[in-house]
Amino acid sequence: MRDPQALLDPLDRPPWWRDRRVIPWLGQGVVALLLLVLIAFLLGNLVHNLTTRGMLLSWRWLGQPAGFDISETLVPFSAEMPYWRGLVAGLANTLRAVLTGLVGATLLGTLAGMASFSRNGLLRGLTRTYVETIRNIPLLLQLIFWYFVVFLSLPNGTAALQIPGVVLAKSGLYLAGFGQGMHWSLPQLVNGVWQAPLRLSVEFAALISGLIIYSGAFIAEVVRGGIASVPKGQWEAATSLGMGWFATLRHVVLPQALRVIVPGLNTQYISLAKNSSLAVAVGFTDLYSVAETTLNQTGRALEVYLLLLGAYLAMDLVISLLMNGLNRFVQIRER
Repeated sequence: MRDPQALLDPLDRPPWWRDRRVIPWLGQGVVALLLLVLIAFLLGNLVHNLTTRGMLLSWRWLGQPAGFDISETLVPFSAEMPYWRGLVAGLANTLRAVLTGLVGATLLGTLAGMASFSRNGLLRGLTRTYVETIRNIPLLLQLIFWYFVVFLSLPNGTAALQIPGVVLAKSGLYLAGFGQGMHWSLPQLVNGVWQAPLRLSVEFAALISGLIIYSGAFIAEVVRGGIASVPKGQWEAATSLGMGWFATLRHVVLPQALRVIVPGLNTQYISLAKNSSLAVAVGFTDLYSVAETTLNQTGRALEVYLLLLGAYLAMDLVISLLMNGLNRFVQIRER
């Protein structure tokens, strides 16, 4: 339908300051101009202060030797290597923790969310206790608990906790896997020291334990809300066809609940990625820890924090992009 004002004679049209088609655009233009002026003022003030102190933006320090080591990293790094290499190694550690946490929290949260609808009253009660307890304890306290109370209290040597294929010791978490020659090997005690194809430090183990259990509680609520959104008639129809509880959830309820679950998962995944910066509390060398050491040695606060902001922003945007794509895919399947 055409705007009635477009049909008016030019002489009968209201002046531009009363035209409903012009006023919204004028208001947006004024707001945009004010924002640009504010940004220009802040940037000008920043440049003036940096110039006064002789600290204009410079990235040459990235090529200087770092002078510190990283105890655990997927990217080879030594003190003789430049700062940028150390930041890349820290970023690799952060991505490692985030990806492990996302997978573990998703599995735990999904199982806990499904258990909320179990016919077993004890299982439902344990699930609700887990969710309500973990969600109301700060993550920082949980990380400290896992590190100091749990993992650093483990024994070493023959007294270490041994499960088939897994050894929990104060020196780390040892897992079975494929060793040299692609042969499956179990953790072994050699000269009083545990050795295994895969070893996780206690710092990394404490970090992912805290992230998985904490984020899993929030994901469990997201999954529970998604399942609750499915009409009860779907459960009754599946039961009338002879399907069991688990089969009903897997083949009937969860596929329909995904359109409600996925948007909530996006928020929790981004929160988990940001919470990984608390790794410094348990001594795990992640991107934030490396950046903090770099800042203390170079004094380039603005540059270091710009790199930190850019890294975490890029990581969260990638998660959001992937989850939004999954959300569109789920919505298309539901039509």
